[in-house]
Amino acid sequence: MKQGFRFFLTIAAILILWTANVRSQVLVEAVAANVGNEVVFLSDIENMVSDARRSGNRLPPDDLRCEVLQQILISKLFLDQARIDSIIVTDADIEGELNVRLNEAIRSAGSEEALISYFGKSLTEIRQDIRKVLIEQATVMEVQRSLGQNIKITPNELRRYYSSINKDSLPVIPQKVELSVIQLDPPQNEENRAEARQRLLDLRSQILEGRSFNVLAIMYSEDPGSATNGGELGFMMRGELEKPYADAAFSLTKNTVSRIVESRYGFHIIQLIDRNGDLVNTRHILIKPKVKPEQAAIALARLDSISDLVRKDSMTFATAAIRFSTHKESRINGGKLVSTNPSDRTTWFTLEELNPEMYVKVRDLKLGEISEPFRTTDENGNTVFRVVRLDNEIAAHRANLKDDYQTLHSAAMMKKQTKTYDDWVQKKIAITYIRISDEFKSCPFLKRGWLK
Repeated sequence: MKQGFRFFLTIAAILILWTANVRSQVLVEAVAANVGNEVVFLSDIENMVSDARRSGNRLPPDDLRCEVLQQILISKLFLDQARIDSIIVTDADIEGELNVRLNEAIRSAGSEEALISYFGKSLTEIRQDIRKVLIEQATVMEVQRSLGQNIKITPNELRRYYSSINKDSLPVIPQKVELSVIQLDPPQNEENRAEARQRLLDLRSQILEGRSFNVLAIMYSEDPGSATNGGELGFMMRGELEKPYADAAFSLTKNTVSRIVESRYGFHIIQLIDRNGDLVNTRHILIKPKVKPEQAAIALARLDSISDLVRKDSMTFATAAIRFSTHKESRINGGKLVSTNPSDRTTWFTLEELNPEMYVKVRDLKLGEISEPFRTTDENGNTVFRVVRLDNEIAAHRANLKDDYQTLHSAAMMKKQTKTYDDWVQKKIAITYIRISDEFKSCPFLKRGWLK
């Protein structure tokens, strides 16, 4: 299966390295190779070698240069084919991604000025460099798409693929479970919310009177990811922030403090540290509503009564979930948990994907059994109370066609695509004008048809 991913990793490596490290070229623009109408400059290779070294690649220098050259040559084959097929990617096709990449670069550097200083180029020039890379990336992907659009795996092909794999080499699929939940939020939570807001008002007053925002964030913020850093989040784009948070942050002037902002995570006060175009660097203090012991007792007792009705067949679990559960995502499914990943709305979870409290309850359940009520946190880190039922399970096992059809189908498809692309590359090499500089002709891979 590793072999099946080789081609995609090869193409991805060259594009990711170019995109992440666009910098001024100080080398003489000597030509290292020609592929059709495409040119490979020596500086392209040396810059990528430097990038690979910074990323931890410890191959011997000559081996690394040959590996990089091979990656670039394969990419140039696709670009040359795009020219022949009149495949054109326009600026408009990549404009959104261009803005994202440029903002990421600014955020990593710390500011526009730092980025300009690092690259030794104007922001316009840096933007042009990134645009060129993204257009090449999109063009290569479009050629790949056209080559692979008719590739399919038949059931017979999948069976042959499965039979060809050494059974000891098959991946181990971890235990998976399907679950249903009934969730209750803390009762009388408005009182808790009011208290959280008041705590933040007190902290805001202290900051306005001169106390250090970052010191108070270290002491009181309930965001574990930023509290130890004085509440600082670093430069982020609007789309990376919760909308209420982003709206408040982008309305602030430097060093000012927001009023209380509510998000799905709790309540915040925000201070703007700096702003660069579409990026803001903020610090915040997060306070979550606190659930009192008597409120927890009420919620757990109510859940116990609800689950008792289900156990006595006075009500189905699905009916109880629809009627009582406050978990919006599962309630409409009769309590069935579904992954929040928009690209994979699966109902199957490994135990490691569950939070600690869910993990402890589920691991000891028998099929069809309902847990005792317990306290946990939801997807946003807020305190909730749940019972969970184990609906279905698959024990840890070696991948097989019965239980893991889609996993094996994807692997077989990847292998077939890779072979298609590898075959295409070899045919393309044979009919394409290719010239390699003498300084690289000792690279072993060139013996496979590259040298004419």
